[in-house]
Amino acid sequence: MEAGGGGGGGGGGLLVNNKQRSMLPGRGRGDFIRNQRKDSEGFSESPDLEFEYADTDKWTAELSGSSCTIVTEGPEFHLNRKCFEEDFRIHVAEQKWTELDAAQHRAHAMRLLDGLEVTARERRLKVARAILYLTQGSFGECDSEAEVQHWMRYNVFLLLEAGTFTALVELLNMEIDNSAACSSAVRKPAISLADSTDLRVLLNIMYLMVETIQREDEADRPEWRASRETFRTELGSSLYNNEPISVMLFGMVTKFCSGHAPHFPMKKVLLLLWKSIVFTLGGFEQLQTIKIRRREGLGLPPLPEDSIRVIRNMRAASPPASASDLIEQQQKRARREHKGLIKQDNLDAFNEKDPYKADDSREEDEDSEENDNALETETFPLERDEVMPPPIPHATSERISFPKGLPWAPKVREKDIENFLESSRSKFIGYTLGNDTDTVVGLPRPIHESIRTLKQHKYISIGEIQIRREEEYQKTPLSGGEEEVEMSPTELLYQGMLPSLPQYMIALLKILLAAAPTSKAKTDSINILADVLPEEMPTTVLQSMKLGVDVNRHKEIIVKAISTILLLLLKHFKLNHIYQFEYMAQHLVFANCIPLILKFFNQNIMSYITAKNSISVLDFPHCVAHELPELTAESLEAGDTNQFCWRNLFSCINLLRTLNKLTKWKHSRTMMLVVFKSAPILKRALKVKQAMMQLYVLKLLKVQTKYLGRQWRKSNMKTMSAIYQKVRHRLNDDWAYGNDLDARPWDFQAEECALRASIERFNSRRYDQTQSNPDFLPVDNCLQSVLGQRVELPEDFQMNYDLWLEREVFSKPISWEELLQ
Repeated sequence: MEAGGGGGGGGGGLLVNNKQRSMLPGRGRGDFIRNQRKDSEGFSESPDLEFEYADTDKWTAELSGSSCTIVTEGPEFHLNRKCFEEDFRIHVAEQKWTELDAAQHRAHAMRLLDGLEVTARERRLKVARAILYLTQGSFGECDSEAEVQHWMRYNVFLLLEAGTFTALVELLNMEIDNSAACSSAVRKPAISLADSTDLRVLLNIMYLMVETIQREDEADRPEWRASRETFRTELGSSLYNNEPISVMLFGMVTKFCSGHAPHFPMKKVLLLLWKSIVFTLGGFEQLQTIKIRRREGLGLPPLPEDSIRVIRNMRAASPPASASDLIEQQQKRARREHKGLIKQDNLDAFNEKDPYKADDSREEDEDSEENDNALETETFPLERDEVMPPPIPHATSERISFPKGLPWAPKVREKDIENFLESSRSKFIGYTLGNDTDTVVGLPRPIHESIRTLKQHKYISIGEIQIRREEEYQKTPLSGGEEEVEMSPTELLYQGMLPSLPQYMIALLKILLAAAPTSKAKTDSINILADVLPEEMPTTVLQSMKLGVDVNRHKEIIVKAISTILLLLLKHFKLNHIYQFEYMAQHLVFANCIPLILKFFNQNIMSYITAKNSISVLDFPHCVAHELPELTAESLEAGDTNQFCWRNLFSCINLLRTLNKLTKWKHSRTMMLVVFKSAPILKRALKVKQAMMQLYVLKLLKVQTKYLGRQWRKSNMKTMSAIYQKVRHRLNDDWAYGNDLDARPWDFQAEECALRASIERFNSRRYDQTQSNPDFLPVDNCLQSVLGQRVELPEDFQMNYDLWLEREVFSKPISWEELLQ
């Protein structure tokens, strides 16, 4: 905490006290403050990104930006409508779908459901397309986007009540096991949209159903609300195919990555997997609720604050200025100082004594490129408040919303208190007491006060309680009693994923690597464009531009889905049981997730976040509710008018949060960040002026600051100050000085092996019933009960019993003397 305070006051800038301020001629206090703010903020004209972090984007944006309907599938809208209308006219006269009553709607939905069970593949595909048309809002009879969305909700709940989703899961299983389609796709040199038509139609319907049902609306009918909860339970249970739907989709991902099914439309599979996890386990808001409930159940004190609300109220720090802005700023300052300052001796003496003043001859090994020091040109509010009195209200209207004090309450672990007491006892008394945190006899009074302060902010996590209980179960397997495991959706999903979880993680990271914008095409990389490339490649410039936009958008959506899947699973497993989280996290680390995420950020991240890979007029439902204008190359280049791309910023934040989850409290993994030289990569990400993204970047920088050397800390005092301002404090965490380096050797294998052994013991005890220790099994010592047990013998043994007696008993000599001895 002291280190952070030092960082807040440093930086080698123009520091003045009250006496020195009085020496500035012709300037009042308000003028000086305004000029200081102008110096520090005048070059930064970019506003904060108006980004609201949530489980998903708005429903309309999800349907248009991330739905399963893409530019190359555009003609299929009309094909779906044609299939529906042909079937509809046969059974219903000249009426429209929107004119029928509820009973007629239900009757036709049941007819369509019967059509899914026919054996002819072409007929089945036509019926599936008709159902897809209904889930798309029967847009042929609608005049506006709002009307399309209204009929989408109505039709989806109608199809759910008719039992359509169960039939779709069965058809999807049939297509997954279709060996003819798999072998045909493997032999093909190039795979296109045509190879996955059946799968795409089924996954489209399922995605639109899950996405629509999970969205709650105040206007929903009571029966729809009941259907939603029933559907949520069914999706998370083993009702479909004796496993949760997410496990079935994970199986599709691994089959695709193994090369046995290269025609699987992976974007649609991942989108459905993501939506299923959000719907069954809960999103980020639900996670907070589950955490509060779990802490209450364990008798732990409530959380010190609502982290979601704190992050939403944060303001972003200014991004770095360009080189031209810096030069102009220095010239203005030089002219102003030459004109306005008469006596500079005291200020020069003050600057000479400033321990944080930057050394002009410094060398930065990793920060050699221009403008790499993000935040180095910003004077943070905390620094301004420390070196000058509070500004007058009328001059600081734009700063009224700044929070008073630090945003986070500090936390202290039990282990930190133990370490502090051990070091204090060794220093003042010369003995230690192990885990005793209550005995303070012989320690000075300031140490008593320190311990009291530490205990006031002590935070016991759910994971610590779970680890303690697991140790008790391992020590006392007989007297400890049976563990009561709540069969929550998270527990059921973990049990389903457990046998193949390492393969699932490797498959997800393989696809993430192929979709990352920094990845180069290699011959051995997997092809993730099977469900975006048309049968016939474009022949005109306009078609090529459309396809280029579509391919980039396709990759962005895949990154968005995988980043959210990884983060949600890590967070839910951590709440359910800490060793479930550690099992998944360790396999992500073993599969090189840490360098992969760093590779993802080793790009122009501002360009990625402001990318405009979308054609708004072709987005659903706009494209079916309006007349389409004629597209030109100029209109495609212009893109949309949004300040940033929501999905790309969302993906970046999720990947940073995942990286934080993997490295938190893991010394060996933190050292991996240092070894892979993540500091300059992460600092470039600070250029994005969004508070939440900056927070998680600063967290990652904080954990490795002590290992980056004194020169790095001296050259990056503004970053250090930002860490102090925005990241939660651990009261006795020496993050800024690095005095305990010698005491912390880096032994990656020892740490990971110890953790792996604990995980394996947990999985074996709780899930592996066949591997139970024979020493702990009950033994029947009664001769009568053992001989009286009825043993079921196989039929072939009973038929050949005489032969067995002759071979095994009568024909073998028995030495009775040896037996008696």
